Amino acid sequence: MAATVSEVIPHHHLETICRELALPARSVLATALLFKEGATVPFIARYRKEMTGSLDEVAIAAIGDRIEKLREFDARREAIFKSLDERSLLTAELKASLSAAKTLSALEDIYQPYKPKKRTRATIAKEAGLEPLADLLLTQGPDDPATLSAPFAGEAKGVKSAEDALAGARDILAERFSDDPSARARAREIYRSEGVLSSKVMLGKEAEAAKFKDYFDWSEPAAKAPSHRILAIRRGEKEGFLLMRIQPPEASLTAALEPLFLRGRGPASEQVRLALHDGIKRLLGPAMETEMRLETKARADEEAIRVFAENLRELLLASPLGQRRTLAIDPGFRTGCKVVILDAQGKLLHHDVVFPDQSALQRKEAGDKLLAFIKHFQIEAIAIGNGTASRETEAFIRALKLPPAIAIVLVNESGASIYSASEVAREEFPDKDITVRGAVSIGRRLLDPLAELVKLDPKSIGVGQYQHDVDQSALKKSLDAVVMSCVNGVGVELNTASKQLLAYVSGIGPQLAENIVKFRDENGPFSSRRQLLKVPRLGEKAFEQSAGFLRIRGGDHPLDASAVHPESYPIVDAMAKDLGTDVAELLRRPELQSRIKPEKYATETIGLPTLKDILAELARPGRDPRKQFEVFQFAEGVEKIADLKPGMKLPGIVTNVTAFGAFVDIGVHQDGLVHISQLADTFVKDPSEIVKVAQRVHVTVLEIDLERARIALSMRSNPEISPARAGKAAPGAARPAARPASAPPPRPAPASGFNLFDAALNQAQQRRN
Repeated sequence: MAATVSEVIPHHHLETICRELALPARSVLATALLFKEGATVPFIARYRKEMTGSLDEVAIAAIGDRIEKLREFDARREAIFKSLDERSLLTAELKASLSAAKTLSALEDIYQPYKPKKRTRATIAKEAGLEPLADLLLTQGPDDPATLSAPFAGEAKGVKSAEDALAGARDILAERFSDDPSARARAREIYRSEGVLSSKVMLGKEAEAAKFKDYFDWSEPAAKAPSHRILAIRRGEKEGFLLMRIQPPEASLTAALEPLFLRGRGPASEQVRLALHDGIKRLLGPAMETEMRLETKARADEEAIRVFAENLRELLLASPLGQRRTLAIDPGFRTGCKVVILDAQGKLLHHDVVFPDQSALQRKEAGDKLLAFIKHFQIEAIAIGNGTASRETEAFIRALKLPPAIAIVLVNESGASIYSASEVAREEFPDKDITVRGAVSIGRRLLDPLAELVKLDPKSIGVGQYQHDVDQSALKKSLDAVVMSCVNGVGVELNTASKQLLAYVSGIGPQLAENIVKFRDENGPFSSRRQLLKVPRLGEKAFEQSAGFLRIRGGDHPLDASAVHPESYPIVDAMAKDLGTDVAELLRRPELQSRIKPEKYATETIGLPTLKDILAELARPGRDPRKQFEVFQFAEGVEKIADLKPGMKLPGIVTNVTAFGAFVDIGVHQDGLVHISQLADTFVKDPSEIVKVAQRVHVTVLEIDLERARIALSMRSNPEISPARAGKAAPGAARPAARPASAPPPRPAPASGFNLFDAALNQAQQRRN
């Protein structure tokens, strides 16, 4: 490995990553080598623990990200070298300075004076021959500036007066000060530490901008501004309603920069001071503000993407019901309920429509038809989409008095309508309309949420905030990484998986996934993992990366149904042989497994971490890491928002976690908000530390605003329900003033009124629809 170090990662980058991530050089170098060889994060984390020192996926991904960023940094430095060299400006001293730069900001600051510029006031002054005057003023000697500037004025020189000459010289100095690396570094630090983010409403747009009312005159330290606030203000600015600024106190900036350039108090120094202040106001300040806008945006994006990714992970890893014969219903009033029958693997067997809400006769006919379906297809579970009419449909189903063994479950259908109209759905069900496709998706989500949700663009699942405002490439990269992590962490049934699911398996991708499905269709089910090598274009490398994450139940080799990688089969064979048995018997007998001494089988490449993973798999081959499914039921008799009363204690399911709290489905077609101040009896800094998407919780209703369909909830053990608060629930009662959408208020006291973000609540409502 030592011979290839420089090819894998430059030594200075290795040192940087080790220092920043606090990781040993051996682990970083090994990870970099594996990435260079085409390994994926899940494969490295699972099957190369000896090489990396058992780094987890987070650390491995962080190493990959830093390698990529440092390569981009090197590429930018090379581009600067090339630009300077082409213009004959690359001196040995300048090259050394650029080579020593450790950050992109430092690199750009050094390059700033040499960047090709458009024609500026300074270049015009230089063309008029005023640069020598600027140099004289900068010496800040005792000579009077008027006397110094006189020789530079005259019609022949294009400078009308001595004052014009001084003004031109100040323009040159202003640009020089603005381009100075030390000045830029100091200014950047002031902007970062003392910059104030402020927003104002655009003149004459107060009425149109009502949803941003909280930001009509807002200010706070930029360094402490939370992600959702930054993104909300930027959205208001983008829509033309707000003006956003990031500025530090002027006195702080001048106090930090004047010592760099001012020497003395004479008339010449005054000219330098005027030039500096002009440079700050006209050049350096705007440049730093632009940087800070980008920096705060990047920070806000990172946090918003982190929250989105965490929510997505929890949703993807929600408990599966497993292989059960299922009747799935997409509820509806006027157009009826779409009913589909799925076999245990999720294959569509039959579809129909029933009308339980049209008339007594149709209600009876609907019940009889469903009972007939349940008996004929030996239904084991019923999935009901949680959209419009879901609670009414659930009540109708429960009134049929079905056997207790048949699970009745309301399923989150967020994104089902997007799937039903997608190319994926059209390809799978070309002769079925979107209502049937949507019902199928609802049923399959109950059987295996992960397998069904991977067919959707993660952004359409509805567990993010400001997802259209953040960097889209960074969002996609993060969400794709989460999906890949979840898919490989759970494992994939090779003979039943869709091509969308297979595409996220380590080392496969969309094209190989399509090839696998085509091969499977033409040749029948795979009988062994090694058979994958017969799939067109699937070579040894792809097999190495993917095989351990693919499962074959009842295959030729007993370990093909486990997470043991084929490369480790000889080790398990040796274990079985030493115990006088075969692998199949070893898997069935825990008492034999307990006699295995892993140290005996350690080699130079296979150490205790991998051997312990192998023993864990022998104990529970192909185990699903997701939690066991438990049937959840909303409170009976609470089916719409009008049924709610302050003080009610209800079960619910977390549907989204944001920086300001959590949205909870309590079964009334409108998510309620548990504000961050109501998540626990103690102070909560990060809602994700308390709740996760798909988590089951118990909440207390604080307030209901019927007109605006707003519900305030609490998870405190003894939330305060004041008489005034309770009175707001009644129709026609006085309601609290509406808070603007997208505008987060300061954190309220536990018993405050509606402190909700209408934009986020509208997002929850859209998921309902």
